[in-house]
Amino acid sequence: MRTSPQPLTLSQLVWRRFRQHRLAIIGLCVLAAFVLMAIFIPILNNYDALKTNTLNSLKAPSSQNIFGTDNLGFDIWTRLWAGARISLFIGVATMIVAITLGVVVGSIAGYFGGNTDAILMRFTDFMLGIPQLFLLLVFGKLVTAANIAWLVGGPLPIIIVVGTLSWMGVARLVRGQFLSLKGKDFVEATRAMGAGAPRLILRHILPNAASPIIVAATLRVGAAIVTESTLSFLGYGVQVPNVTWGYMLRNAQNDMTLAPWVAVFPGLAIFITVLCINYIGDGLRDALDPRAILKSS
Repeated sequence: MRTSPQPLTLSQLVWRRFRQHRLAIIGLCVLAAFVLMAIFIPILNNYDALKTNTLNSLKAPSSQNIFGTDNLGFDIWTRLWAGARISLFIGVATMIVAITLGVVVGSIAGYFGGNTDAILMRFTDFMLGIPQLFLLLVFGKLVTAANIAWLVGGPLPIIIVVGTLSWMGVARLVRGQFLSLKGKDFVEATRAMGAGAPRLILRHILPNAASPIIVAATLRVGAAIVTESTLSFLGYGVQVPNVTWGYMLRNAQNDMTLAPWVAVFPGLAIFITVLCINYIGDGLRDALDPRAILKSS
């Protein structure tokens, strides 16, 4: 007697749909390779990412220096992956701050509604009107003027400001999900059994709203990396001895004509990373679509 196959679990269905998105799989593999290279190459390579050698400046790519050297003699290959550590860290940390704030504000507004919803959404609208780049520049000036050692030149100011100015879209998304879910039968049944607001929000509604939040979190990482690169290029981002891809582009401004490789490789790193993250976000959006999951189950 033939036994019927076991039904797939939700995670298996999501993974099967995600694997069908070839660009998302490629993006995931490339991003994983970038992370591994950022961890190990600065350790295993013979060159010090913070040691200058002016006698070796602006050397073209060769067998000794795969990506060439910059105007200070830094090996760009080593420097690139040392910078990847901070660039990727800023992207992930900023995403965590933005998603946390957005989920908290959106879930409270969507669940309680009424005056609470009105106040929080008007505050969200107010935050949307604040120019992010301007505030970042002002904050950078204030930190420098105050000479706060643990903030000057580090990634923390960028994480704080970008994270606290990029949660609004997530809050609106979460609020919409809560408004559509809080009237569902399973929520009403749980409420009738005596469950309080925290349990309803954390255990029942929020897990069912996780799909768009995960997609938004993925895309937020790429946006944060681009923002950090822009600030570093303008001279208000991470400073030495720290290094990021944006900082490398800033240092390449005067040598781009003579030695184009000093700008091409960090620019490509930013482009490929953000492109891979966007592809992963597209794959997650398709894989986590509940209607598509029901059809494939």
